[in-house]
Amino acid sequence: MKTTEKNCLEIERLFMDYEKEVKNLEAMGILGKLTATTYLTHAWNFVRWCRGTFEPEARNRRQKNDCPKRYV
Repeated sequence: MKTTEKNCLEIERLFMDYEKEVKNLEAMGILGKLTATTYLTHAWNFVRWCRGTFEPEARNRRQKNDCPKRYV
C-alpha cells in the first residue's frame, strides 16, 4: 500500500465522485463512450496503485520476460 487505509478510502470516495461526473458528461454527449471509459480506467488504476494492487506495465514486463530473447 502506498498510503494509509484512511487516505485510500478518501481517494476511493473521490473516485466515485469523479466517476459520476464523467458518466454525466458522457450522458450529455460531451464525452464519447471510449473517452469516458479511458478516463475511468486510468483513474481506477491510480486508485489500485495507491492500494498496492496495480503495477504500471507489469503485464507487458511479464510478457517480455516470458518471450524468447529474439522477440524482445
